[in-house]
Amino acid sequence: MRTSIATVSLSGALTEKLTAAARAGFDGVEIFENDLLASPLGPEEIRARCADLGLSIDLYQPMRDIEAVPGDEFERNLRRAEHKFRLMERLGADTVLVCSSVSPLAVDDDALAAFHLRRLAELADGFGIRVAYEALAWGRHVSTYDHAWRIIEAADHPALGTCLDSFHILARSSDPKDLEGIAHIPGDKIFFLQLADAPLMAMDVLQWSRHYRCFPGQGGFDVAGLVGQVVRAGYRGPLSLEVFNDVFRQAEAGPTAVDALRSLLVLQESAGLTEPPAPVVPTGIAFAELVTPDVEPVSELLEALGFARTARHRSKPVDLWQQGEARVLLNTGPGARRDGTQLAAVGLESPDPEGAARRAESLLAPVLPRRRAPQDVTLDAVAAPDGTELFFCATDRPGLPSWTSDFAAVEHTAPAAGGVHRIDHLALTQPWHQFDEAALFHRSVLGLGAQESVDVADPYGLLRSRAVTNADGSVRIALGVGPAPSADEGGRAQHIALATDDLVTAARRFRAAGGRLLEIPANYYDDLAARYEFADGELATLRELGILYDRDADGAFRHCYTETIGRVFFELVQRDAGYRGYGAQNAPVRLAAQHVRRPLR
Repeated sequence: MRTSIATVSLSGALTEKLTAAARAGFDGVEIFENDLLASPLGPEEIRARCADLGLSIDLYQPMRDIEAVPGDEFERNLRRAEHKFRLMERLGADTVLVCSSVSPLAVDDDALAAFHLRRLAELADGFGIRVAYEALAWGRHVSTYDHAWRIIEAADHPALGTCLDSFHILARSSDPKDLEGIAHIPGDKIFFLQLADAPLMAMDVLQWSRHYRCFPGQGGFDVAGLVGQVVRAGYRGPLSLEVFNDVFRQAEAGPTAVDALRSLLVLQESAGLTEPPAPVVPTGIAFAELVTPDVEPVSELLEALGFARTARHRSKPVDLWQQGEARVLLNTGPGARRDGTQLAAVGLESPDPEGAARRAESLLAPVLPRRRAPQDVTLDAVAAPDGTELFFCATDRPGLPSWTSDFAAVEHTAPAAGGVHRIDHLALTQPWHQFDEAALFHRSVLGLGAQESVDVADPYGLLRSRAVTNADGSVRIALGVGPAPSADEGGRAQHIALATDDLVTAARRFRAAGGRLLEIPANYYDDLAARYEFADGELATLRELGILYDRDADGAFRHCYTETIGRVFFELVQRDAGYRGYGAQNAPVRLAAQHVRRPLR
């Protein structure tokens, strides 16, 4: 189906919004009146700009407080409407959105509302314009789509139809039975479909709408179910996004538009309207790649953790450090930033790397160019919203080229076993304005399941975290973000969590090798003693080593942290088989301790 986006959903001047929508691949736009009023371009110039960009103008909006008002007020409304219809002629828009009235002058009289809307449609028809009447969820007397449809039926004019808006419908009810009435609206009388999702919140619906809408798939509404109902009713117009969101109003328009279109592509798949390449769910983490301007402190840390430098890339300044199935690449190439070590790339084990890349490209994930020697294994990589490079690869599996073939073994002395056997999870800090985008990206592009968001108290603000994982937990990625933009948001550390079956032994071995664990305040362990019962001596051991502890109905979780180097630290974790969390309740203590200890360079 054709795709469209309301200009109110993007930041910047109108011309910037139009350019962003066109570059992302949208077919059309809704022109929001405030954007037109603030533009230095006249309607004809905007029309020409849209034509040059390949964009249709699918809707002009909104026209407010028209119907069911006193006669003299309605005559003034008709005068205003005629002026807008003449403007729309110049603009080249043939459909206007009319919202159900919120005016204190409006009366609860469906017959009068139908009479006024018919008069408005007669006037619009003379200009070749259609009127799409929409029920606002907070409308004074008309607040549901079925009520709006009854008034439209009573008005009975070919130029009058309805606009269905997923937010206004689903914010009032999520019961599928309440959507059954859509099937009784003739498809040719559904003039327009506006789409938005939203997190499930208990708050005033107007404030909810104005500040917290998001793109489909990023909230808690069943937008796909609603779209299916509307399409089955016979609607053939565009799928159009109308999203009011404080974050989007501040974020760069280009990336937001790409995120928006990706959400519509995923929505069409979910609604059964399209069949893009199927998701190829990763089956493990092949490697985590660190870039660093100074290899020595990172190498010392890896050695203390029990890793050995086992191989060197044949054509690039990249070393492979390995322990069990946990692999860390250390890159000292020109891409290394001077402000410290950082996690730059992740290798995802894939049963079908080429299929995973096709899926990613079909959902607008930017495919990354890769400098490679003729003998190098072909590796497809895309960029996640935070810039992390994601490689789809295989490790020593029959029938698939192994990325390890690019590395030549080097002589090494294996350190004492550190007890690490694989990467348990990765924690990736997201730009403040791309948290929801990141969750949708990892779900839709990679096929991972998303857990609920968790708020974490930091001494200097509130952080949000949301984990995405595959079914068996062999891939776990915790996405985190701060509450707002800040000068040091790029400096928030990311980390690699390493799985061990015996954390106490691993922690002691790490310290004996010269490693430094994050110090945890004694008050934390006093609280642990109050909340849990431990075997004799166990709590003292936890205190000695700075090990944190969590327990749920399915098992226990023990974890400790190295100090931070640049923008990266490591976590050693021991999880019972049934435990699925990440020790979120311990995060405030860990964050406070990290603020005390400044990162090492």
